[in-house]
Order: sequence, then C-alpha cells, then structure tokens
Amino acid sequence: MADPCLVALDIDGTLVDGDSRIPSGTVEALDLVRAAGHEVVLATGRSLAGLLPIALRLGVSDGSAVCSNGSVTVRLDRSAPAGYDVVAARTFDPGPVIHRAAHVVPGVRVAVEEVGWGWRTNIPFAPGELNGQQKPATLDDLASEPATRVVLTAPGIRRIADALDATGATVAAMDLDWLDLTAPGVNKAAALDGVRKHLRIPADRTVAVGDGVNDREMFAWAARSIAMGHAPAMVRSAADETTGTITEAGALPVLHSLVPDIDDSLSSLAGQLAVAEQTAPGPAALRVWHGTGPDLSRCEVWTLQAGHWVRHAPVPSGVGTTMRALETAALEANLPFPRGDEGRRRARWRSVTTSSGPAGFELPLTSL
Repeated sequence: MADPCLVALDIDGTLVDGDSRIPSGTVEALDLVRAAGHEVVLATGRSLAGLLPIALRLGVSDGSAVCSNGSVTVRLDRSAPAGYDVVAARTFDPGPVIHRAAHVVPGVRVAVEEVGWGWRTNIPFAPGELNGQQKPATLDDLASEPATRVVLTAPGIRRIADALDATGATVAAMDLDWLDLTAPGVNKAAALDGVRKHLRIPADRTVAVGDGVNDREMFAWAARSIAMGHAPAMVRSAADETTGTITEAGALPVLHSLVPDIDDSLSSLAGQLAVAEQTAPGPAALRVWHGTGPDLSRCEVWTLQAGHWVRHAPVPSGVGTTMRALETAALEANLPFPRGDEGRRRARWRSVTTSSGPAGFELPLTSL
C-alpha cells in the first residue's frame, strides 16, 4: 500500500451546493476514503460556527479541519464538550484595515469573527450571509481587538482590495462586493501544511479539491490539485486537473480514485472493512470500544508494523453498531477471522488495551 494522503476538501461548491445539498454518494465516498487510511481535512472559508453543522452532515466528526480561510485550525472530536478543540487561532490587528475601508467606502459593513460563536457587526448582515450569531458593535470596538477574520462588504469593494492589502492584512476577494481579511501570510495552504507536518504526511502525498479563488494557494501547495468544473477560469488554470461541476457531483470521481475497487453490492460497513483490510500495510485487526451502552463508540482497523500494532484507519459505519454486526459485515466482505470449531462458531474476540483508550476488543481479519 502507498503511504496515506492528506485529502484537503473545500466545502461550498465542492461538497455542498448553493442550496446546502450534499450530492448523493458523497458521504459514503468520504467514509471509504477515511477507511483507506487517508486523512480527510475539511478546508473552508466558513467560520467554525458554519463548519461544525456541515461536518456533522458529511459524517466527518473527528480529525483536523481548517476554517476561516486558514485562520483557525481545529481538531474535531466527538468526545470534546463542544465537539472540537481549537489547535490554532491566527490573529492580527484589524484596526488599520477597518479604518482604511471605512474612510474609502463610507457605509461599509464590517463583521469580526468570534471563534465558535459568530460575529460582531457594525451593521446587521442578512440571514445566511454569515455563519453563526451576530451582535452589534461600533467600528471602534471592532477595530480595537485582535481578530482571526474580518469581512468587509459594500458595492464594488473589490476595487480597493490592493489598497487594503497594503495595510498588511491578507485580502481575499470572494466576489465583487465581498472581501475576507486574515493575518499576513494566512491562507488555507499555510494552515494545511501545519496539519500535514503534525500528521507526518509527506508533501508528495497531498491532494486538494476546491472551486474558489481562495483555493489557489491550496492548489499550489498540494501534490495533486483538482478544480471543480464550474470554478472560474483562473481557478481551473491553477489546478493540475479539472473534474465535474457540483451539479455533476464532481468530487466523487476524485474520492473514488483514492480507494481500491470493491464489490458495489457490499453494504457500507462491509465495504469499509474490505477497503481498510486491503489498504493496511500489514496484518490487520478490527478493534472496537464500547460507550456507556451496548453500541460501539469507536471502531478502527489496526495493522502490525515492525512488531507493533498501530492504528490504520477508522471504520465510520461501525460506530453505533454492535460486534455481531461487524462479524456479519466481515463475512459479507469475505474477510477471515478466528472462530470456534463447534456449534454456532462464534468469532473469537480478545481483550485489548491501548494507550489511546480504555479496554476494548480485537478481532484479527487476516491470518497472523
């Protein structure tokens, strides 16, 4: 098996359409990519408050994520009280850029992000324009404290992007009337490279998919970059490849290219087990942990390397199910596991304890 990839995925226009619909098959494909051992990292211009609900709908409730165009990196974690832990929040002094914009464009609407909650605004934004809640503030208040991200909107404000860039902030023109501002040098690529280094993934094992002007740095960073078919020409020209549009579920063929072919008739759980076993670099074993009830709170495939068991990949569909269901899925996928010789020939699970959690159970999936 090749080394796992870091797969950086934009959200809006890539995994979700303009009506917040997720193309059919996307969640299932993401589960398979993760079961193959790849690290799926959502990388979005959305604020954290906008990332969390869509990550849940996509089935990505653990792992790293980058939001606010690289200003905020989080570790999604189902066990955390808020569902995440902030790893990095990159701030800057917004005063110079806010005052410059207010001087050049009287009446400019300004929003300053409050990580995980929403925004402070001088003029209310319409519902749906910003993720999360809003509360009023004066321009002086907005300019007085370090910020992770600032939004400026006004008719034709893109024409002053260069003038605002001279203040030192990173300015991304999202459209003619909308500017996103972050700290100097902050973008999706810079944040993703921090995640890559933390995960010890080689630079040549990086993949990025997106559709916006704020994805161009990410494309330059990735070893393999793919633009959505509906992306502007300048975005498509910055990528190595172009796939279908969001209407055509263009992200799906990219995701499918990252996993081995499996029998399409397999259930989701059996398919993920098959992919995890095929991509494991050594003998594989299924490991599970229970929560407070009978259902499983964690389900993973581990592999034996250099005499030590290491985590290979999650099995997303195994969470919330039972050990018996996993046995059935393993049989469906034609994966061998030790069983009794008589009667019902039950699977021989064995107890296991790791440094990453309480005692669980393990079932080998290959002959050891």
